[in-house]
This record gives sequence, C-alpha cells and structure tokens, in this order.
Amino acid sequence: MKRTLLVLGIVLALGAVIAAGLGFGGSPDPKPASSTLPPATATVTRQTLVDTQTETGELGYGDAVTVNGKLSGTVTSLPAKGSIVDRGKAIYHVDNSPVVLLYGGLPAYRTLTTGLDGADVKQFEENLAALGYKGFTVDDEYTAATATAVKKWQRDLGLDKTGTVEPGRIVYATGQIRVDSHKAAVGDEARSALLTYTAQGRVVRVELDLSDQRLAVKDAPVRVKLPDGKTVDGKIVDTSTTVDEQENQSTTKIVVTVAAEEKAFEGLDQASLDVIFTASKREKVLTVPVAALLALPEGGYGVQLTDGRVMPVQTGLFAGGRVEVTGVDEGVTVGMPT
Repeated sequence: MKRTLLVLGIVLALGAVIAAGLGFGGSPDPKPASSTLPPATATVTRQTLVDTQTETGELGYGDAVTVNGKLSGTVTSLPAKGSIVDRGKAIYHVDNSPVVLLYGGLPAYRTLTTGLDGADVKQFEENLAALGYKGFTVDDEYTAATATAVKKWQRDLGLDKTGTVEPGRIVYATGQIRVDSHKAAVGDEARSALLTYTAQGRVVRVELDLSDQRLAVKDAPVRVKLPDGKTVDGKIVDTSTTVDEQENQSTTKIVVTVAAEEKAFEGLDQASLDVIFTASKREKVLTVPVAALLALPEGGYGVQLTDGRVMPVQTGLFAGGRVEVTGVDEGVTVGMPT
C-alpha cells in the first residue's frame, strides 16, 4: 500500500513539472515584446500628386461683340435676339441684300478683286471652299478663277454678279454666333452700330487674383462642378486682365474663360459654378500620408521605420492628404503618430 502511494506521488510530481514546463502552471503568460511603431502604419507608395484650387465663376455667353454696318443704305432686317447664325448665312440685310457671316480672325478691310494677294484673300477663299464652291485654288492670290467662283456665290445670294467682294458685305467671326442684342432697328441708317453677338456656346468666367496667375494657362484642363454636384471636363479657352476701379483704388484681376460641352449646361440659365484648377502636379513620386511626418528637433521632417529609427526625408508637394518625399524607399512601412 505504501509502495502504491509513493509511486502515485512521484507520478503527480512529474506531471506538475511537465505541466509547468509546458506553460500550464498558475503563473501568467509572459507579454510579447512591444512594437516600436505606433498602432497605425502606412506604406511609402509611388503615385501622381495633384494639388487643386477651386474658384467660383459665372456661367454666361461671354463678352458681346458689336457689329458696325459699313454699307450705305437702310437696315431692312435684323436676326432675332438669341438666334444662331452660321457661316454663309445673313447676319442682317441692307436694302434687302444680305450681309454674310464668314469665319475667321482677320476683319474685312478692303475690296477683294482680281490681282490682290494676302492673308485676307486666303481667309475668304477658305470660306468660299467650305461653302462648297470649287474651281479655284485656296491660297493667298485672288485670281480670275476666284472671281468666277465669287460670281456663283453672289448669284446664290441674289447679289449683282461682280466677282468682287466689298468689305461691308461680309462679317468675320471665329465661329457660329448668337445674337445678343440690337443696337439699331429696321429702317435705321445702316452705317451705324447694328447689333451685338456672343459665341454660340456658354462659358464660365472666373476672376482670379494676380497671386493666382499660375492657374491661368490657356488650353489647360479644368473641372467644372455643376449645381447637382457632378463635375464635367472643361478647358481654359481664353485669359485676359481687367482693372476694377473702386474708391480711388484699382485692382487688377485675371479673367479666365472656361468652356465645356454645351450639353453639360442644359437646363441652366445664368449660374455660379465652381471651377477646379490644377495648381501643381507631380507625376510618379514617392508619397506618404501627411500624418506620417515627424517634426525633427534639428528642423525638417522624418518618418519612423519599423525598427524604431527615424529617417529624415525631404518633402515636396502636399496634396490630398499626402506628401511627396525623398530619402526613403518605395514599399517601406512607416509609423503614423497619433
């Protein structure tokens, strides 16, 4: 009996030692070594950073241009306000004869006739060809072949077939126009201000301070925010300056004209719209969240690595909650101080 009890005691003692060795004893578990990083981390990633700036502009048709009549006679018709006039169509009538809209940036300043040459000749011939007239070469020379085509054009308009073109018979604009207002009435003398027009499509005009001149880059892409919160692509089509005189003080502003697809503005009259400009852009640069930056005692910034070391970095563009950095490798894990 005593032998049995002794054996049992030895077995129990061994079991206790084994249990203790395996960690099943009553003492608490040892704590794992604490991390040298804050609870949150981030990865150094390569991406394109875009810094944007939002400014408010006004939707409208842009500046109105005045048309002054150059032919003697009486105004016999004017287009309706808001109407659209295309290339080759009458913009108004004098003595029941049409004055025709053509496209171009050079104003009509002389009578075009055989033997002339110049940029104005080429601009006119480009329009004549665009209207479907043939038999001449589009260049800067007004030849007999050009005059023949002009006679056909004059016949179709109901004009005398002279083969020459008076400067008052055509009006040049950069494209389709929208009649904005009347300056004269039917029955008035034609040598006067007759009407004003704007571009056919609506635009957003934004006034910028001179300090924001870097945003005013012609042909630069922008985004236009609509009243429903959606955004559409736009482009800067013109820039200019204006001086605002108030209380003996003059302030110079930069006027930026932004165009977008006309259908984007359907249902809108005049409205204030936000335009999102690209202030700065850095492509394929290393970035970290701004919150990962640590201010260093000696000045500048650093990031904390997984081994607890703080690596100094050089910062670049800040945008969208991230910052461009150099001095650390792509893919490295860094801490996010809280």
